[in-house]
Amino acid sequence: MQKSRPDSRDNLPEDFFIPVPLDVANITTLSPFLVPQTHLGNPSLFMGMAAFMFILIVLGVPINVLTIFCTFKYKKLRSHLNYILVNLSVSNLLVVCVGSTTAFYSFSNMYFSLGPTACKIEGFSATLGGMVSLWSLAVVAFERYLVICKPLGNFTFRGTHAIIGCAVTWMFGLAASLPPLFGWSRYIPEGLQCSCGPDWYTTENKWNNESYVIFLFCFCFGVPLSVIIFSYGRLLLTLRAVAKQQEQSATTQKAEREVTKMVVVMVMGFLVCWLPYASFALWVVTHRGEPFDVRLASIPSVFSKASTVYNPVIYVLMNKQFRSCMLKLIFCGKSPFGDEDDVSGSSQATQVSSVSSSQVSPA
Repeated sequence: MQKSRPDSRDNLPEDFFIPVPLDVANITTLSPFLVPQTHLGNPSLFMGMAAFMFILIVLGVPINVLTIFCTFKYKKLRSHLNYILVNLSVSNLLVVCVGSTTAFYSFSNMYFSLGPTACKIEGFSATLGGMVSLWSLAVVAFERYLVICKPLGNFTFRGTHAIIGCAVTWMFGLAASLPPLFGWSRYIPEGLQCSCGPDWYTTENKWNNESYVIFLFCFCFGVPLSVIIFSYGRLLLTLRAVAKQQEQSATTQKAEREVTKMVVVMVMGFLVCWLPYASFALWVVTHRGEPFDVRLASIPSVFSKASTVYNPVIYVLMNKQFRSCMLKLIFCGKSPFGDEDDVSGSSQATQVSSVSSSQVSPA
């Protein structure tokens, strides 16, 4: 397996970058839009990636569609926080239906046979959906902080605020995904050349690409991560203080432990989604000229696309009310596991003095 050498080359095509040695006579003959990229990996590797993308499609589409459908079908799910979870599901569907589906087809063919225009569409759509999803997680965390910690006193988080939060996630998503279409970086095939994303590993237009990667790392990873850590950190401190005041209450102590576990799962889920992509892109930018295995360049993209499955599991299926409604919908009105129908929703007022695991769950 050749390792890439992200060096500048003369007269390279604008729509792709082939990570192969410089002594190739005609780089265009290896175009990821024209021929299978078996010089980068054996066919079994491509088929394995295609199988993984297929699994993401099979699991990601139903769970996100169910989230949206259940919210519209069951009135008790139409709370302000659930609007944000629907927003998360819409962004996940964008990634699955455009990003994962295109990647599945390309990995099956072992090259990006749909052409440069489709590459730009896939790169833009996956980036937009990913950024909206990422910022939605930050909005969820901040909403929990406002509702439970009450830093603004009697301020009430209403549906209007949730809609504004959803709009902001799309504004930030467009701010991150549009620039490569207008010359600030570009969308090209990455890794094994079967999925597309921003150009973060070539030295053509070095400052142009590097400044965009730094922008993504700071604005689209650093800021949301800071919001999530701050919000959930303050939430844990608040709940711990309440638990300490009610040391004799077994219910309060149990709730505090369950919430701590859930917060850890949420933060870990965020890091699993985005830390590989952010870290690898930043490493390439800060280690220009050093070789890296192109197979590793495909791993961050796979992890970010996998978020379309495990984010709904964390933020939706771990919520008793959502889970109960989904099971009733699937099993024609009766939950086979006996989930309670009257689980209190997030639309109800949350009081820190009466801590419960449902009040501090994602929804």
